[in-house]
Amino acid sequence: MIALQGVVVLQGAVVAPCDNVLSGGSVMAENTERHSVSLAGKVALVTGSAKRLGRAVALRLAHEGADLVIHHRASPSEAQETVAEIEKLGRRGMAVSADLLRVNEIRGLLTETEKTFGRLDILVNSAANFIQTNFEETTELVWDASLDTNLKAAFFCAQAAAPMLKESRGVIVNFADIGGVRPWPGYLPHCISKAGVITMTQGLAKVLAPEVRVNAIAPGTITMEGDSPELEAEFIRRAPLKRSGKPGDIEDAVLFLIHAQFMTGQVLILDGGRTL
Repeated sequence: MIALQGVVVLQGAVVAPCDNVLSGGSVMAENTERHSVSLAGKVALVTGSAKRLGRAVALRLAHEGADLVIHHRASPSEAQETVAEIEKLGRRGMAVSADLLRVNEIRGLLTETEKTFGRLDILVNSAANFIQTNFEETTELVWDASLDTNLKAAFFCAQAAAPMLKESRGVIVNFADIGGVRPWPGYLPHCISKAGVITMTQGLAKVLAPEVRVNAIAPGTITMEGDSPELEAEFIRRAPLKRSGKPGDIEDAVLFLIHAQFMTGQVLILDGGRTL
């Protein structure tokens, strides 16, 4: 098995925001104020944030004023490059390596966060893999890789982060995807794991309320620089908006959920209408 940050390749399997009634003007002013809230003084932990989408989200939170814990499993140079970009923005950053399949290392990740920053306000569970496998060819190794990385790790990250998040009245944003809503035959373990993330989000929203809000995003195809055009062609053909998602779409959604004070236990679908 070859493991990459956010991607796993297995042999025989491709992994590819009151109760008061206000005038219209007052409502507009209130909404403007709410959505211009800075993240200055906040600390965010983004799992799988040395590369690609996790990195994009981490850098956007730093742009908004947050200090960042950059988690990686085995990408130290990329993690340090991300920390350097965060420091250029005048924010503090720290790179921490942890294997999220091991609960003791997850706890160590949160211990390092508390030692360095003394608090945690935002947890973004973005680390994931995406394994293609036919039903008949699905092995125990494929099943475990999907469920452990996509679901088990996010659950135990939330568990370890809960004491600090309760103290700060923080927020968790989980990464599901539309495969957890509309399963794809060639990715069943992955889709089952993401359906689990959706149910976990709803359950954690109840367990951690009222101190901590827990929501999820469910993206469709998100393409980044360097991805092949073939990756998004079928998605574009089927999506009403006739485009794939971009990292900025995910960044905007994460920020919305961080600031949406009256939302918890919800899944925000970002798919250009693909699941309609």
